Amino acid sequence: MAVSKKVHSFISQSSWIRKMFEEGIRLKKEFGAENVFDFSLGNPNVAPPGRFRETLMQIAGEDRPGIHGYMSNAGFQETRDAVAATVTKEHGVAVRGEHIVMTCGAAGALNVLFKVLLDPGDEVLVPTPCFMEYQFYVDNAGGVITFAKTKPDFSLDLDALERAITEKTKVVLVNFPNNPTGRVYDEASIRGLAALLEEKGRAFGKEIYLASDEPYRDIVYDGVRVPSILNVYKNSIIANSYSKTLSLPGERIGYMAVNPAISGLEEVMGGLIMYNRVLGFVNAPALMQRVVARMQDVKVNAAEYKRKRDLLCDGLSAAGYELSKPAGAFYLFLRSPIEDDIEFVKALQKRRILVVPGSGFGGPGHIRIAYCVDDATIINAMPGFKETLDTL
Repeated sequence: MAVSKKVHSFISQSSWIRKMFEEGIRLKKEFGAENVFDFSLGNPNVAPPGRFRETLMQIAGEDRPGIHGYMSNAGFQETRDAVAATVTKEHGVAVRGEHIVMTCGAAGALNVLFKVLLDPGDEVLVPTPCFMEYQFYVDNAGGVITFAKTKPDFSLDLDALERAITEKTKVVLVNFPNNPTGRVYDEASIRGLAALLEEKGRAFGKEIYLASDEPYRDIVYDGVRVPSILNVYKNSIIANSYSKTLSLPGERIGYMAVNPAISGLEEVMGGLIMYNRVLGFVNAPALMQRVVARMQDVKVNAAEYKRKRDLLCDGLSAAGYELSKPAGAFYLFLRSPIEDDIEFVKALQKRRILVVPGSGFGGPGHIRIAYCVDDATIINAMPGFKETLDTL
């Protein structure tokens, strides 16, 4: 075996999202892209705000000494200050630039965070369904991932979380608006979780950290408000990115925001800044740091995703599917009409409709439909969705 046993095992468990994406490439070559309805990948298709290109061109044209040189591992101070001002405004907690670390996207932020907080064998507890690549991030740091199911409507089940917390639990990781469900946890649930972690921390005589992965924070609908973990729990850290906020997933630009009241603030910040470098990320891309520093008041047009959500959900409802519209992100986690969600995915695939089985997110019996696609993809897929349901 050329690779380690662990890597060999992980490859076999690799993301269903990527598997379906690769299948989409094959089918598009065979049948033509317009005849394949690919809902597999959460790749934003709403264009970045117009000001992005203007700002990018302006910054690219600047000629200053050392503009392409090394920087502080934590990022440019002007960028950290700009991000801190936004976090302060949105979360209601006074955050300074010194509490921000610019990262290579939210994934980079989480890898750094786990490396700093976890000792070998420490547990990271995640509500499911969830983005299953978290398990690899945790393993990268020598930790162990554990799961607690959410309620049938995908809201937090505090009783299930309480049963899952052990003496080895070091971090609880939440993601909202959620991938794959689109669920936004309400403030009462977040406050309840904070109270639970405080209680368990006292009982075990240790700090339990609350981390939140929030790349979809700005994509919410129908007046839904996204609560803040910083506002309710002192040992909290946010990982965020501009992949969805500005439709820039390929630019790998994000940040960590650390609660100023966190225990051992100086040591935590020192660890995050150090490992942002030694894990190989070194620092967030310089050009994108300069761009986002000047675009803190700009967001992608979330109304476009709401329109696509409604187009998809109304079409599926008319075809006979039962569903609830998601409150955020750009995913519909649809209950499968048969118990085996993988068989349902295969049945849709026969009609060149590509979705991801819920089993790949710890939510069997469902499929994830990413509706960040052209309207034509949604409209033209509807006959295939109906035919599949009628057949099953």
